[in-house]
Amino acid sequence: MSLLTPDFGLLFWMVLSFSIVFGILAKFGFPIITKMVDERRDYIQKSLDAADEANKKLENIKLESEAILNEARVNQSILIKKAMKDGDEIIQQAKEKASIEAGKQLAEATQQIEAQKQKALHEIRSQVAMLSVDIAEKILRNELDHPETQQALISKLLDEAETVNKNN
Repeated sequence: MSLLTPDFGLLFWMVLSFSIVFGILAKFGFPIITKMVDERRDYIQKSLDAADEANKKLENIKLESEAILNEARVNQSILIKKAMKDGDEIIQQAKEKASIEAGKQLAEATQQIEAQKQKALHEIRSQVAMLSVDIAEKILRNELDHPETQQALISKLLDEAETVNKNN
């Protein structure tokens, strides 16, 4: 027997062994293997479908987030404009209030100045009157020492009184 050419008996037993192993594999092994391959294929397909669905949801979420961001930007712009307008109004109201308050304070200051002026004039008049009376008293004392000057002064005062009464 040569190593390169097999014997008929050996060939028979090899074919028989192969057929039995192939039959057992065909009966029990291949269905399990094909079942596992089918399950694996189904699992991969479900995973691909889930991934596609997740990608679609992600795309929708991106679109929604962009829409929300755009809306937020618009709202932010509106709020900033409103805040600026409100700020301008508040500044304008503060200016008006300050102007009114300044006017009031100016009027009060003017009134106080006028009152102080009137008070000062009144004090000056009373001091002038007192000084005039004092001066007149001193002059009259000097002049009233002589009876002739007394008579002349009395006549003069009576004449002035008559003139004042005639004019009124």
